[in-house]
This record gives sequence, C-alpha cells and structure tokens, in this order.
Amino acid sequence: MLLSVDHVTHYTYDRPVRGVVQSHRLTPSRFDGQRVVDWGVTVTGGVMGGTFRDGAGDVVQSWTVAGPVTEISVHVKGQVETRDLAGVLKGHRESVPPLAYLRHTAATQPDPAIADLARLYTPNDALGGAHALSAAVSDAIAYAPGATHGATTAAQALALGMGVCQDHAQVLIAAARVAGLPARYVSGYLQANADGAPHEAAHAWAELCVQGFGWIGFDPANRCCPDARYIRLGSGLDATDAAPIRGISRAAGSTGAASENLSVTVAIAAQEQ
Repeated sequence: MLLSVDHVTHYTYDRPVRGVVQSHRLTPSRFDGQRVVDWGVTVTGGVMGGTFRDGAGDVVQSWTVAGPVTEISVHVKGQVETRDLAGVLKGHRESVPPLAYLRHTAATQPDPAIADLARLYTPNDALGGAHALSAAVSDAIAYAPGATHGATTAAQALALGMGVCQDHAQVLIAAARVAGLPARYVSGYLQANADGAPHEAAHAWAELCVQGFGWIGFDPANRCCPDARYIRLGSGLDATDAAPIRGISRAAGSTGAASENLSVTVAIAAQEQ
C-alpha cells in the first residue's frame, strides 16, 4: 500500500518567546514492513541541527527557532510504501536489549487491577497469551475521546474504563511488563480504523517482545495488529518517551513561561501504486 501523509502541528504562544528548541521523531522507521518513497519535515523559521539514529533505531532530529516568535508550525509531508507483516517487526535494526523495556515508568506503574489483567497471559502459549492480553485491554477500555488527557496514567485509564489509543497502549504495556513481557509504546500514523473509517489523527499502539517471534505490534484500540494501514515512527517506554515532538521554549523578558496552545491536523490517504 502507498500511503501519503500530510501532518501539521501548530504552536501559538500568548506572548512572544525568545526561542524554541525541539527534538523530533518524525521519520518513518526502517524495517521490512515499510519503505520511504519521499519524506520531509519543515519548521517555520527553524534551523535544522544534528540528526542521529538512537539505540532503539529511531531517527532523532533537532530544530531551533530564534525568537521573538508567537507561532510555529511543524509540517510533515511524504509517502511511504507499506506491507502487512501481521504486526511482526522484521528487519528493524536496534541495539537496546528487549529486557530494558521491562522497566515501569510513572505513566505505566501497575496497580492491583493491572496485575489482575497480567494474569491472563499464559507463558506456555506466548503468542496466544499476548493476543489474549491485548483483547482484554480492548474490552476493559472503551474508546472515548476527551475522557482522558496526556498525563493520564495507565492505572487511571483502566479505573475509568475509557480513553484513547494512548491509554490502550499504556495499559497493555503495564500489564505485559507485570507478566514478564518486554513492552514499549509506538507512535505513528493509521490510514483507517478497523471498520474502514478514515483515521484523521496521529496514532499509537504497543509492541510486545514475544519469545520465538521478537517484537510484535498490538493495537488494542482497533483490536488488531498493525498492518499495511500503519506507518511506524518511533518507540519508547511510554507516551512521553516516544513523543514525535518534544521541546522547550523561553519566554521573552522575566515574566515567567509563556502559555502554549497546540493544534494538530493529520491527513493520511492511500494512493495507487
């Protein structure tokens, strides 16, 4: 499948800022399931700094914007050829050992309810147990945009029983780690939901390291494994660690930090090859 991406993240500040420094994970991963045809990232008024590939295999790119500025746009545009590998991450080069992803973070710290979910995993059937765990998270959390926010933890989302893809992914990650499965958060794009409806937003899912198979993606929000509709960008221990854009800004003068507002538009389309 040939997917086109047009993704704009627009920042506005309530007063001019001296400058902005950002770190991006906005370049598609290199693995057997996807190939970049054309890709570019631009930042209004920005100067691109260093680019490197980290231990997880993600491309990290730095940008700086000199102030004073009151708004900045990050524009991602390109095409990626994808193919369905049933969620298996084949041909992805990385140096971080899977056991490093057994570490909990503040966002994925388990509680008794998450520990109960983890008991659904059966080590004697590693692949079947991973699928059962993902299905249990799908059943436990209803998709409800606006019910949670960026700082909602896995335990809070599970207790609420509602959330979005970030919450589904973090609950699955937390439960998998309790069960002894290395697990990580993945950020990317999705061209359409499982029912075929267009998915007009950035997306997230989890990857579990399953014995005998390696890393496999699971998307509890859509009750499936990533297929040709997905574009993988990067990974991390949780949503914050895997964020496509991270940055800081400095307000002009000595009046404290400027208030930042964010708007995002994402268009993903399938094209003829």
